[in-house]
Amino acid sequence: MSRRSCRDKRKGNIVVLTMFLMVGLMALVAFSVDVGYLCVARQQLQRSADAAALAACWELVDRAAPTGQSDATAMTLSAQQTADQFARLNPVLRENPSLLDEDVQIGYLDNPSDPTCPLVVGGSEPPNAVNVRVRRSEEANGTVPLFFARVLGQREARLEAEATAALLTNISGFRTPPNGQPIGILPFALDEETCLDMLAGEGPDNWKWDPVNEVVVPGTDGATEVNLFPQGTGSPGNRGTVDIGDSNNSTKDIARQITNGISDEDLEHLGGELVLDPETGVLYLNGDTGISAGVKDELASIIGEPKVVPIFREVTGNGNNATYAIVDFVGVRIVDVKLTGSMSKKRVIIQPAAIVTSGVVWAPGESGVGHHIYSPAWLVR
Repeated sequence: MSRRSCRDKRKGNIVVLTMFLMVGLMALVAFSVDVGYLCVARQQLQRSADAAALAACWELVDRAAPTGQSDATAMTLSAQQTADQFARLNPVLRENPSLLDEDVQIGYLDNPSDPTCPLVVGGSEPPNAVNVRVRRSEEANGTVPLFFARVLGQREARLEAEATAALLTNISGFRTPPNGQPIGILPFALDEETCLDMLAGEGPDNWKWDPVNEVVVPGTDGATEVNLFPQGTGSPGNRGTVDIGDSNNSTKDIARQITNGISDEDLEHLGGELVLDPETGVLYLNGDTGISAGVKDELASIIGEPKVVPIFREVTGNGNNATYAIVDFVGVRIVDVKLTGSMSKKRVIIQPAAIVTSGVVWAPGESGVGHHIYSPAWLVR
């Protein structure tokens, strides 16, 4: 074979090899484009599922329970509609995904802190969790179209993402939230018997919360009221004020706690938390002399705002030496305040109310602890 023939043959081989490499490179580029497209789709599906689950879970805060008008069916329907609404607000590949009924599961997580805990749907416990699935498939929202993979016979892909959000309901106490914000706990304790009567709907019903205008107005709503002051605590010289913080709390400290909540510094005096003992179910707090006219303006300023009140079973000692056995917490709102004039006309009227607050401590395996108190919703998986 002549030298020229050899050179021509080598050139031909190089051309063929170059073409082969170019085809391979183009295939890799095409593959990477489709893979990147699918990664974007997965991220957007997850974002849509996360938003839908979180928004729907907030609907499980049963704000109608304090009035005795709790409707689990209506609450579930609202959660489903909210999940679909927020899924649509988070587009996937520029399209707004919708959810099928089977894509939203509402139920109960026995331990929301355990990522492996199964979601029980249709059980007897009030729902505290929502699982949402967002899909791009033949059944929902259409499959994800591919581009260059079509030359290999792959024209589309099925993708989906799931998210589960939950909130805590069985509350055994409080500790400083991660954000350091104060907790809306009033430094006044209510006796257990009166609290149970209020929760059972026994008592007057003269005030109601107007959610549209966000004010308390005269009228009935099914949430019965009790007087936080005066009350017979069984402790001479003490009418229910408790020291949440320094045992030498002044009226100024109590006024601050009423308007601003319990601070990190307050909780430090109690070891960093205000929690029922897991063995005995009791938390002991020192007593103060009682609600005084010195905080009437502060109490009036929070009328209508949801707050937490500790519940005591018994009290020993007198005045500043009183010790309260706290056994529960309840969400309430103040609806009327009068701390001047004759003793018989002084009053701090409260009614049960749902409250969402950070810093809650969960009571695993217990029910009926922490009435109408909820944690914020968060993604558990």
